[in-house]
Amino acid sequence: MSAKLIKGAEVAAQIRAELKKEVEELKAKHNVTPGLVTILVGEDPASVSYVTAKQKTSHELGFYSIQDNQSPDITEDTLLALIDKYNKDPKIHGILVQLPLPKHIDSNKVLYAIDPDKDVDAFHPVNVGRLCIGTGIFLPCTPAGCKELINRGYGDPKGKELVVVGRSNIVGKPMVNIMLQKAPGANATVTVVHTGTPQEKIIEHCRRADILVVAAGVPKYVKGDWVKEGACVIDVGVNRIGVTESGKAKLCGDVDFDEVKEKAGCITPVPGGVGPMTITMLMSNTVMAAKHAAGLV
Repeated sequence: MSAKLIKGAEVAAQIRAELKKEVEELKAKHNVTPGLVTILVGEDPASVSYVTAKQKTSHELGFYSIQDNQSPDITEDTLLALIDKYNKDPKIHGILVQLPLPKHIDSNKVLYAIDPDKDVDAFHPVNVGRLCIGTGIFLPCTPAGCKELINRGYGDPKGKELVVVGRSNIVGKPMVNIMLQKAPGANATVTVVHTGTPQEKIIEHCRRADILVVAAGVPKYVKGDWVKEGACVIDVGVNRIGVTESGKAKLCGDVDFDEVKEKAGCITPVPGGVGPMTITMLMSNTVMAAKHAAGLV
């Protein structure tokens, strides 16, 4: 029997409905409107698409939302001054600088200039530290989305064997820290395997995982015989492997979907799994930042 599909679009829609209600209550009971600014430097087509989607979602949820477009030749000092302005703006609770930035700008310097309490991507070193010790205001968006897919598509991971394949700063490392916290929807027994782990050990760890989160960056890396019968498999990878007859990019994940779906109990597809969750979790973080600023959490 094939695994149950955990459809990110459906879970994301559920969360957005919850957020919309929460925003309405914040406005009515506390006169608080979550505020988000997205800063776009230049006109990279992918970045424009991402920012447009973020703005569209924030408007749908009832946020106070600003799209701040800047010329690709903006100086680093000018961009830092712009961030400082939004750091001081009480109507703005979340600041997002769309990457990549032009080569003449130090991305880390820009990201680290954002007030950690408004860093809704949760990339600032202060927020990384907060995550590690379990005091974070909000969580990095993609791994937070993975957590929601596990909780809503699989169930309580408490005490389960959870293996993360990959140790990137964006997904792998924060995923480990999120899922080992003594917190609702986490509290798992976590192992991470990576490029320094011998292949036979990677397979060995994967085969005992109740929950397998794969962010390896390698197309169809995890095979069917690596997966425990009935496991929950979260595939974070998005790899272009060709072009469809209609001219669209042909995508696959880091999991060999056709093989693994015959062993897993539930699995995220690619596309349509983790991807739709990221913007939704950004919106969730902005709501949390607004509540934190208002002293409600």
